[in-house]
Amino acid sequence: MDDSLVPGAWVRHPDQPDWGLGQVQSAIRNRITVNFEHVGKVLIDSDVIALTLVDPDGG
Repeated sequence: MDDSLVPGAWVRHPDQPDWGLGQVQSAIRNRITVNFEHVGKVLIDSDVIALTLVDPDGG
């Protein structure tokens, strides 16, 4: 698991750019719950999907 995927971190889904910016709600082992601006809460398996960390003020 990526130790930077902590609650409050801002991310984007690399294969779903239309989901918009997401904020990590919880991270338990490889199970990352993210609240995306256009689709709401989604459970991500970090062993399958590598979320991209972003700076919410810069992109």
